[in-house]
Amino acid sequence: MSIIASWTGSEEDSFRAMIQPWVDENETQVIYAGTRDMQALLSQAISAGGTGLPDVAGIPGPGLAREWYAAGALKALDFIDFAAYSGATPPGMAELGQAEDGVLVGIFTKAAVKGLIWYNVNNFDGTVPATFEELNNMDPAPAGAVWCNSIESGAASGWPFTDWIEDIVIRQSGPEVYDSWVAGETLWTSPEIRDAFELLGDVVGKSNGGGTYINATNFGDVGNEMFADPPGCKFVHQASFISDFFVDQAGAAPEDFDFFVMPDIDTANAGALTGGGDMFGMFNDTPQARSLMEYLTTPEAQAIWAALGGYIAANTNVAADVYASDSDRKAAEALQNASAFRFDGSDSMPGEMNTAFFSAMVQLATDPANIDSILAELDTVQASAYDQ
Repeated sequence: MSIIASWTGSEEDSFRAMIQPWVDENETQVIYAGTRDMQALLSQAISAGGTGLPDVAGIPGPGLAREWYAAGALKALDFIDFAAYSGATPPGMAELGQAEDGVLVGIFTKAAVKGLIWYNVNNFDGTVPATFEELNNMDPAPAGAVWCNSIESGAASGWPFTDWIEDIVIRQSGPEVYDSWVAGETLWTSPEIRDAFELLGDVVGKSNGGGTYINATNFGDVGNEMFADPPGCKFVHQASFISDFFVDQAGAAPEDFDFFVMPDIDTANAGALTGGGDMFGMFNDTPQARSLMEYLTTPEAQAIWAALGGYIAANTNVAADVYASDSDRKAAEALQNASAFRFDGSDSMPGEMNTAFFSAMVQLATDPANIDSILAELDTVQASAYDQ
């Protein structure tokens, strides 16, 4: 059984622990490859006619899942009871794994709540600012800057800043604009999207190390300076999974950090939340592959990783007392209480658009003054990416 996913390091260890009961029960040898360049690797294999594709794999997002199914690479998951699966996930999440013809082609094994603002409890008392403007303009003392940001991720460099843009768009302009933009109907040069880019440019100017540091530092090291002595920044904007990296990369203890949900930008969109999830798809239709895909949707499987930390189950039947930390439990509650929930925008866009969005974020970090040319290029890509 061959598996490719994005998880490396401690995340890989947790995934292996998650599937170990299935491995033992089925007496199966698993060949696992973890890579942050998963999208590029799988895309190349599909372009080469499927040579080298694994039996099952992590899928970067719904947009690529639909593309790869339409190309004949991903197999239908019609053996999974969709009603039962859908009923055990947050509203609307299961449907994101369906192709245009309604066939299920991807399942969620892990959820992520985005728009979380993390802090070192030794440097901030936890008083939540009423608005994002208040947060962004806060005195960073005792830290050197308001924000820590880092977006290096191999071929996927830039993706953490796409999350920033998405969180700003839904809070600033609302879910309808967000949906229209993700669908390729609202131009990147529109006032709504330009406003989001300008606000992120302001964040770059208030970030530890500036653009050079942001582009050169791996996304998993984003919290290192927040826990340094003296601290380099006061806050980190990142999804729920980052708590694992605070412990493993920054050497923080779970009691050293906490978070609050990103404050409102426009109160008309109060409670709007973005999130994501790790999808799995099947490239080779075998009995073992089918069995593993079914196992990955179960609360029993997902509870294993939840107990290890840095994980929010996609299956809502995972009990709250299973979670390893208060932060994981709080993130799960935020997901359940959102007034409007939207999936990660870049992961829902066509592959060409997704890649261009990542690249644009690297350019924005390099020089926020180049917003006009960056957005114009994204408009050009949008015109072709959605016309396929």
